[in-house]
Amino acid sequence: MNILLHICCANCAIYPVDMLRRQQHQVTGFFYNHNIHPYQEFRKRLDTTRDYADRVELPLVVNDDYLLDEFLAHVAQRPEERCHYCYRSRLRMAAEQAHTTGADAFTTTLLYSRYQQHDAIVDYGRQLAAEFQLTFFYEDYRRGWNEGIRISKQMGLYRQQYCGCIYSERDRYTR
Repeated sequence: MNILLHICCANCAIYPVDMLRRQQHQVTGFFYNHNIHPYQEFRKRLDTTRDYADRVELPLVVNDDYLLDEFLAHVAQRPEERCHYCYRSRLRMAAEQAHTTGADAFTTTLLYSRYQQHDAIVDYGRQLAAEFQLTFFYEDYRRGWNEGIRISKQMGLYRQQYCGCIYSERDRYTR
């Protein structure tokens, strides 16, 4: 299949890209993460994703919109529900990109992280697949967690310390 892979960061892409290629899928990466704050962190993750894609010869489409105001407008009143906004906005953009480019399916590296709400991601991915007449390619990439970390360290990739949004940064560093 021709699969568009939404990439939240280079580190989380390592295992899914490897697995999809082993399964003989054609993979194109898609970076869209308007939720990452502050802007310097956003740039580090984007630059690292570009570096990784170059090293592994992964075609990469980038939407580098930085939408701080939009993000805050959607989550400021209910920050405890911010993850759902992030999943929905990023997966919707990935589905639209997959549909526009003629991909057969889309998926996301969010399925690699042990810290994400896996079931919510899968449910919304499947809803979008039906809406856009695509396949949401599901695989539980969490089993490759340790392998991805090992390889990212070997590659010397920038490794972020929090999920991405300003609230996750606060939660990480105020403990």
